[in-house]
Amino acid sequence: MIYTNEVPVLKAQERSAVTLGKFDGLHRGHQKLIACMKQKKKENCTTVVFTFDISPLVKLYHKPAKTLLTNEERQELAENLGVDVLIACPFTDAVMNMEAEEFVKEFLVKRLHVSDLVVGPDFRFGHERKGNPELLKQMGTQYDFTVEVVEKLTDGTREISSTYVREELEEGHIEKVNALLGYQYFTRGEIVHGRQLGRTIGVPTANLIPPVSKKFPPNGVYLTRSKIGEKEYDGISNVGYKPTVKENFLGVETYLFNCNEDLYGQEAEVRFYHYLRPERKFASLLELKGQLDIDVAKGKQFFADLHEK
Repeated sequence: MIYTNEVPVLKAQERSAVTLGKFDGLHRGHQKLIACMKQKKKENCTTVVFTFDISPLVKLYHKPAKTLLTNEERQELAENLGVDVLIACPFTDAVMNMEAEEFVKEFLVKRLHVSDLVVGPDFRFGHERKGNPELLKQMGTQYDFTVEVVEKLTDGTREISSTYVREELEEGHIEKVNALLGYQYFTRGEIVHGRQLGRTIGVPTANLIPPVSKKFPPNGVYLTRSKIGEKEYDGISNVGYKPTVKENFLGVETYLFNCNEDLYGQEAEVRFYHYLRPERKFASLLELKGQLDIDVAKGKQFFADLHEK
């Protein structure tokens, strides 16, 4: 798959099937759009997910953006979904102020030679968000491309959206988050050296510092599964600042069941399965050890039950 921050110019004879949106999280609703786009794809036609990279605005207004996926994570998931090209167009002032008709003509028609366009019913674009599916249909007639408006996927009576996923994540409802996403929520990072206090109480842990742009559930203890290299380990993870030992940065500290390997320097992917309890400060390491023994027992039972299903 090609990942680019620029809108490419296809060769004269090439056409594209395009879906437009923010695509933060690549949840089940997004996956429905991509599946529809792939179905409409004609022979020798490139599939394109066109989204926006908000980092220029972040730099301009100094406001950090907490997203469900980093750009790299979104890229990998899109590739796994069979997308040919993922465009993360920088959301600059020029793009933000571009009239909707100009956006269609410059990017979709002139550069991408769009033949089929797939959007959701609430998609808005262009200056003052004046562009909508009806305008796209009108311009499709003029410039010879079809427009498919795909109805939202629902969870009960509510539409699946990135906002819905964020709300559930903020409440620590991990099972609901995973059901909306269609995959386990995860984070990645390099395993780094901590204070190694876990070893002193018989609970050695793998520590990683997640990307600052990544949105996290509430601080607390979670049941997780970690992929390191080709191996996977069940475990428990603490998300937060480890108040008992007074850390001053957000980290993910994981105790891996049945693992005695030296993992420092390796990349880890930690997937969240269940919220266990809030983060709390203990009076001593001995008291912490007692609680961790309880957490580990619950975690092993949870995954034993899961493996049996």
